[in-house]
Amino acid sequence: MCGRFAFYSPHEAVQRFFGIDDPPLPRPARWNIAPGGDIVVVRVAADDQRSLVAMHWGLVPSWTRARDGRARLINARAETLAEKPSFRAAFRRRRCLVPADGYYEWRQEPHGKQPYLIQAQDGVPFGMAALWESWRDPVSGEPLTSCAIITCAATGAVQHIHERMPVVLAPTDFAPWLDPAATDPAAPTALLAAPSGVALRAVPVSRRVNSPRNDDPELLLPAAPSASPA
Repeated sequence: MCGRFAFYSPHEAVQRFFGIDDPPLPRPARWNIAPGGDIVVVRVAADDQRSLVAMHWGLVPSWTRARDGRARLINARAETLAEKPSFRAAFRRRRCLVPADGYYEWRQEPHGKQPYLIQAQDGVPFGMAALWESWRDPVSGEPLTSCAIITCAATGAVQHIHERMPVVLAPTDFAPWLDPAATDPAAPTALLAAPSGVALRAVPVSRRVNSPRNDDPELLLPAAPSASPA
């Protein structure tokens, strides 16, 4: 799964990597982003240009009557996107990317759960495949745009840590994934099934990341995986 990640790259680097011409979107550097708040997302705007926008992390389906449980749909399984009522419409027309510099996953070890930071081996940001949806409160009329990060079976450097991982798309796959005109689910399904070609590395880090109140660069520092709990 993906329940916590970091995104701290400067806007210029994000522009280059994701092919965005937007002015900077006001956002602080974050090292421990948790579900239930706003995150930065890349999507194709009405003018067919890629744009950075803020969305609530925790997808709320358009047909939902209330926002109760809005943080539960933080992830969507790649294997069932085309079938699940909560995701199938978004999978056809509202695909996006969640930029990240790394994400965290926990491995069960003899001394307890050990957090790991997973990053691209070359140290650049990466794009996690995601879906977005629009919802409007039936009483107040307040709009909400929300998203969920897509996960798949873990491979490579992540496989020994957890059985699931976010789908990390290669830059060459950004355009076909984001294309809102590609409504045949076969094309995006193929992108989710193919190896991304993005090499990842996993490094054990401090258990301070367990609390979302801790949000600082020291969370990225390596820690001994055999250290006993604090």
